[in-house]
Amino acid sequence: MTGIANLRELITRNVRTSGIFIAFVLIVLLFSVLTDGLLLSSRNLTSLVLQFSYILILAIGMVIIIIGGHIDLSVGSVVALTGAVAAVVVIRNGMPWWVGVLAALGTGLLVGAWQGFWVAYVGIPAFIVTLAGMLLFRGLTLEVLNNVSLSPFPSEYTSIASGFFNGLLGGYGYDAFTLVIFAVAVLGFAYNAWRNRRARIAYNQTVEAPVLFVLKLVVVAVVVMWFAWNLATYRGLPAVLIILAVLIMVYTLVTKHSVFGRHVYAIGGNLAAAQLSGVRVKRVNFWMFVNMGFLASVAGVVFSARSSAAQPAAGNMFELDAIAACFIGGAAVTGGIGTVTGAMVGGLIMAVMSNGMQLMGVDQSTQQVVKGIVLLLAVAFDVWNKRRAAAAR
Repeated sequence: MTGIANLRELITRNVRTSGIFIAFVLIVLLFSVLTDGLLLSSRNLTSLVLQFSYILILAIGMVIIIIGGHIDLSVGSVVALTGAVAAVVVIRNGMPWWVGVLAALGTGLLVGAWQGFWVAYVGIPAFIVTLAGMLLFRGLTLEVLNNVSLSPFPSEYTSIASGFFNGLLGGYGYDAFTLVIFAVAVLGFAYNAWRNRRARIAYNQTVEAPVLFVLKLVVVAVVVMWFAWNLATYRGLPAVLIILAVLIMVYTLVTKHSVFGRHVYAIGGNLAAAQLSGVRVKRVNFWMFVNMGFLASVAGVVFSARSSAAQPAAGNMFELDAIAACFIGGAAVTGGIGTVTGAMVGGLIMAVMSNGMQLMGVDQSTQQVVKGIVLLLAVAFDVWNKRRAAAAR
């Protein structure tokens, strides 16, 4: 018989997931009060999307790496290298902007294949391989740029990160296209949630009470459409938000509903069992790093388009922000646990904290201290949650 769970049961049944969302809401409310509402202004919300999109893109790839039981310390250097390659192709050699994008993506794939080879087929730990890659690709960035910055990119290239879709469907004082896109997204979320609920009922699994299910959909719809209205009344739908949304949807499907995704979880959860089950561990590890290289190159294109320049020091510390987003979002240090959605929420927590402290005029050193404490508490919560689960068995 299908079980019906109340609100308390839903929260306590999965402390890890519910804790992330509760923490995010509390942090948003806290900084909204501390900044006198400036955090949630239309202008600042748009700025948040533009400023932190590349970190969220990196976090998508990083969470897959962490679920698989690895780590990647080189992504910041790969961001710099791929942006440098795009700049040389477009700015220095005068080729079309899309050629620069393809060159950057190709470079990212080659970088991922290089690192995947050493990790998967040679057997060197990912920590060592990517630490070497962090130094190697930073050095290559300096060589490619001749240790100088290249700028500016043409407007077509910069529109990847700074462009907006506005006025496509009209609207008086707001952009109707933005509202339509978000409304479609809400309907898609509701339909998917309804399908999942039906599937769980069919397999006699516990589901939330109907009132709680409807309440969840209403809350999500209100928050999403409120966010959409703020974007629509400012400059419209950012192009980079569409890129990010597509990546989130694709990789959510990959991690939850593909053979590759199930194998990644299996390897991170229990490597020996995965090998005995016939999982081709080397191939899966290889493609995990190829994928990370690809997403790092996407982030490199977005970041260089945002700054309209390629700089030798670009991407510095990006890897730490991406890793922190994953762990704050509920990924386990030992692998086998984590979600793309959780990584996105973790990245948003980092973004809100950084942006809120900037609005308050907090100096950079204090911001780093706060980020470090939050990361430490997130990992401590993960350890506590594991001990709690083990004690309950």
